[in-house]
Amino acid sequence: MTKVLMTGGTGFLGSVLTNSLLKRGYSVTVLSRDHKTNINALNLKFINTLTDIRDEDHYDILINLAGAPIFDKYWTAKRKELLRESRVSTTLLLLAAIAKMPIKPKLLISGSAIGYYGEQGDNVVTEQTKPHANFSQKLCEDWESSATEATEFGLRVCLIRTGLVIGAGGGFLQRLLLPFKLGLGGRLGSGEQWMSWIHLNDWISIVLSMIDDTSMQGAYNATAPNPVTNTEFTKTLGKCLHRPTPFPVPAFLLKTLLGEMSALLLDSQKVVPNRLLEMGFNFEFNKLPDAINEVIHHS
Repeated sequence: MTKVLMTGGTGFLGSVLTNSLLKRGYSVTVLSRDHKTNINALNLKFINTLTDIRDEDHYDILINLAGAPIFDKYWTAKRKELLRESRVSTTLLLLAAIAKMPIKPKLLISGSAIGYYGEQGDNVVTEQTKPHANFSQKLCEDWESSATEATEFGLRVCLIRTGLVIGAGGGFLQRLLLPFKLGLGGRLGSGEQWMSWIHLNDWISIVLSMIDDTSMQGAYNATAPNPVTNTEFTKTLGKCLHRPTPFPVPAFLLKTLLGEMSALLLDSQKVVPNRLLEMGFNFEFNKLPDAINEVIHHS
C-alpha cells in the first residue's frame, strides 16, 4: 500500500486531495492540530507534530501544503511572520524529519503559488519568467527553495504554483458568491489586471499526475490555459449568476482597506501552464464560465 504523509491536509485543497488519495487505496497520515474532518476512513491517521513520526515509520510520498491562509487577516508584521513560519519553517521541519528516516520517501510535492512571479503586467508568464519582488513573491521563493533541498536526500521534488482555485466549499470564489448574488459585485481597480485561475478538479489531477509520472520534477504552473482580466472575470461571474455587476472598487480604496495585502487583488499575472501543456496534460475546465457554473451548481 502506498503511504502518504501530508501537511495541510485539512485545508480547502488538502481535504479534497486526502479524499482522492484514500479513494486510490492509499494510506494517508495528516499532520494537523485540527482533527475535525468529514472524512471517515480506516487508512486515515493524524499526527500533531512531525516529532510524532517514529524511526520505523515509512512514507512513499510527502505532500507539503501547510500554510496559514494568506487572505484571512491584515498583513501586520506579526501576521507576515506567521505566514512565513507556517510555510517555510514547516518545510524545514519536514526536511529534518526526512533526514532521520531510514527509508527515504520517493517524492515530495510542495505547495507554492503564482504569487511567486509578483506583478507582471500584460506579460505572458511561464515557469521561466523572472519574478518581480514583493512580500508574496519572496514568501513563495523561500518556500520553494526550502522544499527543493529535499533533492539532497534523493527525493524527486515537484513544486505546484497554484493560481486562484475555483471549487465548491472554499477558495476565493466562495467569498465572492454572496456579494455577487446580491448584485453588489464589480471590477477591482482598473479591472485590467490578469487573473490566472484553475478549477479544483484540475488541481487535483495535476497532483495525481505528479505522483504517477516519475519524469515530472521542478516547478509547474497550476493554472488553466486561459487567464482572464479582472473585468472579464467580473462580467463572467455576474452572467453566470444572472446578476448585474455595477459596483467597481477603486484601487485606492483597496489599498486603504487592505494595505500591502491589496497586491493579491491588484497585481497582474497572466500565467500559462507551459510545462503541463508541453507534456500533454488535459484540462477538464479550460474556460472560465464552465468552471464557475460547475461550482454554482454544487454550492
